[in-house]
Amino acid sequence: MGNYFDILTRARDLAPHGYCLLWQPELIWTHVIGDALIAAAYFSIPIAIVRFVTGRKDIEFSWIFWLFALFIVACGTTHLMAIWTLWNPDYGWEALIKVVTAIASVGTAMVLWPLIPRALAIPSPLQLREANAQLFERVRERDSALERLHREIQDRERAEAALIQAQKMDAVGQLTGGIAHDFNNLLAVVIGNLDMIGRKSEDERTQRLTRNALQAAERGARLTGQLLAFSRTQRLEVRPTEVGPLVEGLRDLLRQTLGPSIELELEIADAAAPVLADPTQLELAILNLAINARDAMPEGGKLRVSTRTLHVDDDPDLTDGDYLELSVLDTGSGMTAEVADRAFDPFFTTKEVGQGTGLGLSMVYGVAKQSGGVARIRSAPGEGTTVSVVLPRTHEPVPDFKGLKPDDAGAAPENASVLVVDDEPEVRRVLAETLQELGHRVTTASNGQEALAQLEAGSFDLLMLDFAMPGMNGAQVAEAARRLRHDQKLVFVTGYAETAAIEAAAREAPILRKPFRTSDVAHAIKAGLRERKTS
Repeated sequence: MGNYFDILTRARDLAPHGYCLLWQPELIWTHVIGDALIAAAYFSIPIAIVRFVTGRKDIEFSWIFWLFALFIVACGTTHLMAIWTLWNPDYGWEALIKVVTAIASVGTAMVLWPLIPRALAIPSPLQLREANAQLFERVRERDSALERLHREIQDRERAEAALIQAQKMDAVGQLTGGIAHDFNNLLAVVIGNLDMIGRKSEDERTQRLTRNALQAAERGARLTGQLLAFSRTQRLEVRPTEVGPLVEGLRDLLRQTLGPSIELELEIADAAAPVLADPTQLELAILNLAINARDAMPEGGKLRVSTRTLHVDDDPDLTDGDYLELSVLDTGSGMTAEVADRAFDPFFTTKEVGQGTGLGLSMVYGVAKQSGGVARIRSAPGEGTTVSVVLPRTHEPVPDFKGLKPDDAGAAPENASVLVVDDEPEVRRVLAETLQELGHRVTTASNGQEALAQLEAGSFDLLMLDFAMPGMNGAQVAEAARRLRHDQKLVFVTGYAETAAIEAAAREAPILRKPFRTSDVAHAIKAGLRERKTS
């Protein structure tokens, strides 16, 4: 080290670098300016690096930046020494600074090359953008999957709610059907006895009281008809029916029902397009909807009955095909969503006690479903209500149906032998007495086995069968009776008719519906004995 300082001392005797440049000013100042600018740049770069490293604590390999800063400072110092040696021959110090610079350079290079693979492994901004894009796409797909899952959960909840509603409606339908059957048996006894009292009595007061009682009983019969329509167990006479003429035929009745404060408007499209429906039940459904609409418009308003044809695809409640939509729209108070959801439930009503049975809309629902269609409600508070009955179209011709009239079968045969089979003693008694008054010979049986025993013992002109009986029902008795006598004449008596079973037993057999009056029994006898009379 002492020798090196001796060298530094003797270097003072050397000529400065400017001497080599012959002290030409342009060369001297070119070197000064160039080295000064380079040194200034070198010294500013470490400042920037230090600021960057201290500001980014998370940066990888921050120590390499400190090496770069040291290396660059050393490089800048060599350029300052180049300016100094232009006038001062301190070449020893210049050499020492270059040695320090060389050490910093070599050391930086030595640690830099092994660091290159690790640095290259760090994701680039482009790679980060691509990774972010992929992550965003995965998040979008996840959100889309979650949305689909949410919709599927909602669909499942709606399906479960619809299933529960359908099960509830089916259970209530079976219950109401059974109640209606028993109630019809009671009404058959009441109406049958009242009818006989009214025909036999000559007292005016008795006649008046009997008429009043019969009117009340017939109102009860209409109520059971609504119950059976809802329960979908009443036999509907489903046949090709033109809705347009049917609605037009109700115009006067609807005007009388609605009153002067409600404007009636009919918009019938495709009036000649027939549907499969029971015209009588459909008329009753329209009348029920009109009454509900009238009650929703106590201050007056407008009722519009309209029809339109439509084609259905992918409807969860309907089979694909052509349908006719019958809509009844009112401008009344409307319903909340909660009320609309329950409107078709039997016995559900928002009217005061005594003003509604809650069976009108459920009857509409039952008629629509039993006809192969559907009933729907659109309503909102203050926006009125629209009830739509969608019925299947048919291409079958519309029959010229006039119904059974008293003269259809000609004069009633006298003294016909009739076997009456009914498990209800009072109904059996009333029916037997009515037939005796009509001039027929009557034998009774309380069940199917007893009836078959009577048929084996002797023949009867007509067999009158209750359908719903314990043990053998009416259809089974009819089949057994036809095996004994293939030409046995039949009349079914029922208040709870399973159409398919009856038609399978005897397709041409007329049906006497409970409750009945004497005239109904007479017409049924004529229809049942018609084939015998004409043969």
